[in-house]
Amino acid sequence: MRGESMRIAYVVPGPMSKTSMGAKEMRRREELLNSWAFPGTEVSVVDVPSGPASIESAYEEAMCVPATIELIMKCERDGFDGAIIGCFGDPGLEAAREMVTMPVVGPCESSLLLAAGLGHKFSILTIFDSMAAGQELLAYRAGVKAKLASVRATGIPVLDLMKDPEATKSRLIDVAKVCVEQDRADALLFGCMTMSFLDMADDVSAAVGAPAVNAGKAALKHVETLVSMGLSHSKTAFPTPAKMKAGQSVETLRVA
Repeated sequence: MRGESMRIAYVVPGPMSKTSMGAKEMRRREELLNSWAFPGTEVSVVDVPSGPASIESAYEEAMCVPATIELIMKCERDGFDGAIIGCFGDPGLEAAREMVTMPVVGPCESSLLLAAGLGHKFSILTIFDSMAAGQELLAYRAGVKAKLASVRATGIPVLDLMKDPEATKSRLIDVAKVCVEQDRADALLFGCMTMSFLDMADDVSAAVGAPAVNAGKAALKHVETLVSMGLSHSKTAFPTPAKMKAGQSVETLRVA
């Protein structure tokens, strides 16, 4: 894969540039993604114009899907080779795959499949207990529910994770230890993209003695692999909507 030239869009399904994180955080994430990428890969971070400031529920995921899919479609028209949906809930992943032919991956699916291969059981570190059921469902849909040891919450809201990075890391380590020692998890993954972009997976792994998966990095490596192999999602699984097969635009799916 090294030396392969490709353009990847990291699509934030919320208006991050308009939040307290701002455009500066988008650029920081873009720099980090490019530092993780293979030589020849160019990653661009883009966000949707409107939607929830953070995504911490199924309702907020649903709110962001239409704008996210439209932005992914634009990225394909603009010549990108693949896209990442920048939220651990993978909002709109299946629908986006229906609407484009380039590979689209979600950090949740990518990291679940990776973590499942690292041991007998894995645990997810999430934000709130209220998100556990949704993440268990995502593990079921990815086909790895049998390997899920637990979903445990840090109790730190998304927009607060970066306020005190050392306190966040300490809390992540405390929760990860419970996953390993009580739930018998052999691997861990961060169930939040802001957690992943704090880039603490190595520190957490060293502290608890089990591999920790950075969901952002897992998604990037997944899409790089697909592009380099000339692979994309199957159109038998994710067929283009019949209304668009004659070359009609997405507007044909709307009723005024």
